[in-house]
Amino acid sequence: MSKPIVAIVGRPNVGKSMLFNKLIGQRLSIVEDTPGVTRDRIYGECEWCGRKFTLVDTGGIEPRTDSQILTFMREQAQIAIENATVIIFLTDIKTGLTASDQEVANMLLRSRKPIVLAVNKMDSIGAPNPDYYEFYNLGLGDPVAVSAVHGHGTGDLLDACVAYFPDEEEAEEESDVLKVAIIGKPNVGKSSLTNRILGQERVIVSNVAGTTRDAIDSYFENETGKYVFIDTAGMRKKSRIEESIEKYSVLRATMAIDRADVCLIMIDATEGVTEQDTKVAGLAHEAGKACIIVVNKWDLVEKDGKTMDKMREDIRRDLSYMTYAPILFISAATGQRVPRLFELINYVHSQACTRITTGMLNNVLEDAQTRVQPPTDKGKRLKIYYMTQVGVCPPHFVIFCNDRQLFHFSYQRYIENCIRNVFGLEGTPIILSIRQKGDKEE
Repeated sequence: MSKPIVAIVGRPNVGKSMLFNKLIGQRLSIVEDTPGVTRDRIYGECEWCGRKFTLVDTGGIEPRTDSQILTFMREQAQIAIENATVIIFLTDIKTGLTASDQEVANMLLRSRKPIVLAVNKMDSIGAPNPDYYEFYNLGLGDPVAVSAVHGHGTGDLLDACVAYFPDEEEAEEESDVLKVAIIGKPNVGKSSLTNRILGQERVIVSNVAGTTRDAIDSYFENETGKYVFIDTAGMRKKSRIEESIEKYSVLRATMAIDRADVCLIMIDATEGVTEQDTKVAGLAHEAGKACIIVVNKWDLVEKDGKTMDKMREDIRRDLSYMTYAPILFISAATGQRVPRLFELINYVHSQACTRITTGMLNNVLEDAQTRVQPPTDKGKRLKIYYMTQVGVCPPHFVIFCNDRQLFHFSYQRYIENCIRNVFGLEGTPIILSIRQKGDKEE
């Protein structure tokens, strides 16, 4: 992806996430007054003066810390800095210039990247707070006064960033990039899979459940295609969501499903399908997304000749509404079968994009009615006139009949199975809409 990358860095609680949200114009980052809420790098798309770029929100940098999570956050920020075209170094007028700011500035200077210094929380208009001038001591040039809350100064800030962008090259066509959401309950190995695919510590991996609180986008390209992997926060049972931050995370995972072309539903092989897994899978199914059921930690399961078949049967029974989704057994830790994922992702996506001509559909419909007569009720028989496809991703079919009430769910299921038997459509849900004569077009 040739878009420039702008990373917002600084010590904890200077308002990085609020500035990030202000610049991209939507609440993507979790904003809460608890230091350490943004643990990973969050990405958002931005445009200024006709230039598109990627904005990255990072966890606060604590230069010296013993906490495992804070050390992770510093490493994550470091990776963001290495990949950035320009760095916004955010400081806070309320706390003034601190020793931590000085250390972060030194770390940034060592990166030899262009740095735009911003002083946040300059909320009042008029003569600047005299403390503003002490930020010149960082040796990073003129500070830009901004207010992440009100949006003052953000134009000047973006002007300063765009000035460092390389000359515009032809933007790459992004329509061929597949968005893949990795979803599942906490601690099932979503971040480990992302890291295995990317080959770098892109997402914090820790046995502390709930380490990934946001949905994080990672671009990846190989010989099979271009992908954006969205690693989502694990979705817990409702009763377990005590922290308000956790509520945001479930919302974020749901939004990630909406954005995705394909969902990888991860299940822990050592636990099998839990009630929580059925809820997570249900979200992807209801959103009409192409899905693959990925059984992780397969290396930890004691196996005999029938283990895989038994597990496959259990999954089909517990996720009975998703019989269309292929099942892949992998180990994110060892990399076993992970390369097979890419072919499957491409395959289920192409199935979800399938278009079938009306003529072929009606041949299948005629054949289906010959084999199993449409149902009757009180002497009245269901008459099916014709069927047509009105949408893709997922394939959406409309069937016109004489009486919607006669079209029982079981017969709808039968027709759906006939369509699948002929056209495949593996890995994708199907939507059947039933219309009767005299229905208004929606």
